[in-house]
Order: sequence, then structure tokens, then C-alpha cells
Amino acid sequence: MASGTWRGIVGVVKPTYGSGSLVEFIRLLPEGVGCIPMYAGIREHSERGYLGAMETYHAKVAELAEIGVDLMHPEGGPPFMVRGHKAEQEIVSGWEEKYKIPIFTSGMSQAEALRALGIKKFVGCTYYRDPKMNDIFTRYFSDAGFDVLGMEGMDTSPGEADAISTETIYQHLKASFNKHPSAQGIYLLGSGAWGVKDIIAAENDLGVPVVHPVAARVWYVQKKLRVRNPIKGASKLLEELP
Repeated sequence: MASGTWRGIVGVVKPTYGSGSLVEFIRLLPEGVGCIPMYAGIREHSERGYLGAMETYHAKVAELAEIGVDLMHPEGGPPFMVRGHKAEQEIVSGWEEKYKIPIFTSGMSQAEALRALGIKKFVGCTYYRDPKMNDIFTRYFSDAGFDVLGMEGMDTSPGEADAISTETIYQHLKASFNKHPSAQGIYLLGSGAWGVKDIIAAENDLGVPVVHPVAARVWYVQKKLRVRNPIKGASKLLEELP
């Protein structure tokens, strides 16, 4: 093993070619953890587009297994959530049985992060204006055993995510929480619009944890590789590593 990856290598399959969340993910990984990225190249952000991407995910997971990694993370919540929680578990179990490598999806890491933080009921925030997609995300987490008080979509789409300001993100998180004040935490779907730093003010002001997709995957990689590297100023999840 190369000296720069002495703690392990995680192979990821990015849903799109956007690089922002990948850069942040690599930056937050502990020293000694390497990353091999691949891409599903999804261009149509719809139920049909996500359903059609699975063949590519199968191919990329097989390629990462052939390369040889210690952990695999096919990213992107929607491509798996549109199939439902049970189908996602079956797909991942099939991959693990075939390749003998631990594998987790975005939804799996986020659900585990919510549980680790003691969050049973939460409000979700997305950048999907399509209510049908937000209903799909709600059903996924409900089937996973959570009480989803609301899945509040912004009047945007994944293709517009890069243009959303930090101020707009903060306002959306705060308004969503104020709409559901009994929430024990906030869940963010999608990492194309918001960086981990964008949630800190909301966490501090609202007094509840915010589960960010990148923070959740960094936390889960540490958990699966048996690494413990707390990060100050990068969300309650990464500071406390529950």
C-alpha cells in the first residue's frame, strides 16, 4: 500500500461530474485515507434519470472492486432512494456478497448519522422544487424508521445548485426548522449546493444538529475504517464523532 493511504482507500462513485463535494470530501478525510473517484455521469435529475443510472453504478462498482479498495461508496441519495429503502439494501447486499468489500450509499450513511446523533424525528431540506421527488425522499426515511416532519424543497433544482448563496441556505434551514420546531435535527439532501461550513451558523443558532451529506460520508468512512479523527468547526457530527 502506498504511504499516503496507510489507513485505507475508499472508492467513490460520484453521481455527476461536479467536483465541489469531492474536493470537500477529500479535504476532510483523515491523513492516510486515500480516495479513488469514479463518475456515473447523471445528467437528467428526474426519477427516470435516476432509475436509468443503475447500470452505470453496477459497472463502476465492479471496476473499483477490480482495482482493489478497502471500502466503497456509490454516492448520490436520489439514484437509490427512488428505488426505495428495501431495494437499496438488496442492491448493496448483493454487491457486498459478490465483491467481499464493505459498501454503503449516501442514504445509508445519512440514516446512520441521524441515529448516532439520537435523531428520531427531523425536518429535511432539499434543493428540489419537484414535490414528487421530495415525497420519494420522505418515503425512504420513513421506511428506514424515522419520523419525517417535512421534506422542505427550495424553489430550485440540482442544476441550479451552484448558484445558491450561503445566506439563502441559512434562511431555508431556519425557515424549515421554524415550521417544524419539534424536530430533533435537520437533514440535508444533496451536496451540490451547500458545503459543510454553510451549516455551522444554523447548527449554532437553532441548537440542533444538521446532517450534511459530505460530513455524514466522512464520519461513516472513519467508522468503517476504524479511524477516529475529530474535526473542529465542521459540524457537530465530525466534532463529536458519535
